[in-house]
Amino acid sequence: MSNIIEFPRGGASGRAGPHLLEVKDLAVSFHVGKRIVEAVKGVSFTIDKGETVAVVGESGSGKSVTALSVMQLLPYPRAFHPTGSIKLNGEELIGAPDKRLQKIRGEKISMIFQEPMTSLNPLHTVEKQIAETLFLHRPGITKAAARERVLELLNLVGIKEPEKRLGSFPHTLSGGQRQRVMIAMALANEPDLLIADEPTTAVDVTIQAQILKLLQEVQQRMGMAILFITHELGIVRKFANRTYVMHQGKFVEEGDTASIFKNPRHAYTQMLLASEPKPRRDQPPANTPTILATRDLKVHFPRKGGLLGRTIDYIKAVDGVSMSLRAGHTLGIVGESGSGKTTFGLAVLRLLRSEGSIEFSGHQLQGMSFNAIRPLRKEMQIVFQDPYGSLSPRLSVCQIIEEGLVVHHKEMTYDQRRAVVADALREVGLDPSTMDRYPHEFSGGQRQRISIARALVLKPRLIVLDEPTSALDRTVQVQILDLLRDLRERHGLTYVFISHDLKVVRSIADHVIVMRDGVIVEEGTTQDVLERPKTAYAAALVKASFDLVADDTGAVRA
Repeated sequence: MSNIIEFPRGGASGRAGPHLLEVKDLAVSFHVGKRIVEAVKGVSFTIDKGETVAVVGESGSGKSVTALSVMQLLPYPRAFHPTGSIKLNGEELIGAPDKRLQKIRGEKISMIFQEPMTSLNPLHTVEKQIAETLFLHRPGITKAAARERVLELLNLVGIKEPEKRLGSFPHTLSGGQRQRVMIAMALANEPDLLIADEPTTAVDVTIQAQILKLLQEVQQRMGMAILFITHELGIVRKFANRTYVMHQGKFVEEGDTASIFKNPRHAYTQMLLASEPKPRRDQPPANTPTILATRDLKVHFPRKGGLLGRTIDYIKAVDGVSMSLRAGHTLGIVGESGSGKTTFGLAVLRLLRSEGSIEFSGHQLQGMSFNAIRPLRKEMQIVFQDPYGSLSPRLSVCQIIEEGLVVHHKEMTYDQRRAVVADALREVGLDPSTMDRYPHEFSGGQRQRISIARALVLKPRLIVLDEPTSALDRTVQVQILDLLRDLRERHGLTYVFISHDLKVVRSIADHVIVMRDGVIVEEGTTQDVLERPKTAYAAALVKASFDLVADDTGAVRA
């Protein structure tokens, strides 16, 4: 297939006859206690066969609720439609019998959900999960025919050696592989409409490009329509014929994608387009002492097999990494899923067992006992990727942030700890009066600020930031990056910043190492690595991050 994939432009405007999907005046409200919350407020749109339509907006704008309404998957009767009509090939879906909706789902309309790890059943194999929809919608199909179809689908979505993956469980697959399995499940019965809800969020830039190219190729082959839900305007520009911009439950702008990007009319659209991380302009402090250094660091995980469970091989997650980082500087670590970047970050904090030298602030961490290393823990902190999963839902914000103080400052009274927590919340831009609330009461960006406050409260010297902005809207990403830069300058912090998003790394790091298969394949200043990559792998990452843009005809260069 050619590297240039052409889209027919104009979409519904040139079509005669009924649309494949027609949504009119759709409203969605929720009963929340005694209140009624309006999530979607009278939106209308159409999709035709073979067309890609994008709905773009920030978290909470109503775009996923709109998509779930099309599938009729909202938690009815808590959710309800005050007004609206949803027709597929002229058939009304709102109020349709459950038996009819069950037939339509998976056969006429399929959906790819945002997080494949939580959408896939951890107890079922790849084969069982894909075959399930075949048995449901094709009652007469045999097991042999179902397996043949599963293999065909895995080949279609680019899973290598699919025969070996039939018995695999989701946790044994990479993020990109899990998303491909989700796509295979959605395509099993060749639907007329595929709804893709943030299918590339939190995956590597190269995997993102592969998934978009895969969807385009499958669309051309099957002639299906795609409703693409995302907060990434860059993806929309590459992928969609027409775009609807959603804000606070309403469409504030709509039209041909190229026209919206060339001449955005609404202030909200203009703000989204302007919310791109800017390259770092300030210079890091010169000639500061080395605060962190590793030499020949290795993390090998044993692979066991046979009846006795003996070690038959090792997965070399980190395989001989040497680096050094000066105080006040920021090291960006980039690479695809499975490259070893997160494992390396955990290893330098002694959160994983490793071999080799780890020197922090003049202390050799390897070989230190748990009790010996504890006093150094308050100087080394970490912020995890998922701000919701890393915060205990059973603890209040105050209890979450004060945990480190309880361990490392036993002399503090309860009131003193609350005062320190209040200061930490102010530093990250949150109201201290919210400290007795729980994580679920905050937005994604606010939860990440809470995670940063938890790391900051002990006044550390080094913070490892593991994909801290990957699950956030672009506008929120920019806010978090501004906060991190401000905290670095205010407190002289040193960061190890792990990310697959090279635009984010460019905006905060002064030095970058590129990892692949557990080793460093390239390193240098941020400007050198991202503007003049020396290796083919680094060049591919840069191309996927910065060069994949659509031209005026809608062609995507892959």
